Amino acid sequence: MEAALGLLRRMPPKQSETALSALLSLIPQHSSDLLSQVDLPLQVLRDIESGKDFILCEYNRDADSYRSPWSNKYLPPLEDALYPSSELRNLEVEANDIFAIYRDQYYEGGISSVYMWEDDNEGFVACFLIKKDGSKSGHGRRGCLEEGAWDAIHVIQVGPEEEEMAQYCLTSTIMLSLTTDDESSGKFGLSGSIRRQMKMELAVADGHLCNMGRMIEELEGKLRNSLDQVYFGKTREMVCTLRPPAEIVQMRLPDT
Repeated sequence: MEAALGLLRRMPPKQSETALSALLSLIPQHSSDLLSQVDLPLQVLRDIESGKDFILCEYNRDADSYRSPWSNKYLPPLEDALYPSSELRNLEVEANDIFAIYRDQYYEGGISSVYMWEDDNEGFVACFLIKKDGSKSGHGRRGCLEEGAWDAIHVIQVGPEEEEMAQYCLTSTIMLSLTTDDESSGKFGLSGSIRRQMKMELAVADGHLCNMGRMIEELEGKLRNSLDQVYFGKTREMVCTLRPPAEIVQMRLPDT
């Protein structure tokens, strides 16, 4: 099981679904553990009633149907489906509106969805999702990439309130893949994923959404910095070592 998880962590996100399917056939006895611990690239579905796209994941799935955060209906329709309580649904609606503003300010577009449900510890769990297609044909505003995708998954477990305080446990996963195709440099691809966790005890005076939003913003900033240093920084270092810029080559040449 440990080897399987290590392999999936090192697979490009675009190939993770194929790798997961192969591992499930090899070790079916660990299927539940694999499905619960492995994050796959996010998929999108159109809610005809609201006219908006929403993100598919295990957290809004019941059987083979997915619940839209906009209309609160399952697509395709499903009888005896699970729904959040009315109080939690109101919080979910507010969270979707606020998170859409956060997505637009930080990502310049994309698709976001927020889902909430009760847990067994008298608290609740919230899942904040963002999918950004930065390719030329996608919904990016710059279109600098031939292909590009950013999938962010933030799952927050909120404990019951005690003395106006609550425990928050945030687990965030970022999956990145991009491909450029430039005449001067040729075709180049870069992909990977990163996961981190944060736990905090915060006062609930300002509301759960404020606390969850601050935690997501802080941890997502750290993840972006890590991706920049690990993936882009190391790649830049290797490329400059193998193919140094012309001005550096000129400086290294001995004077004649």
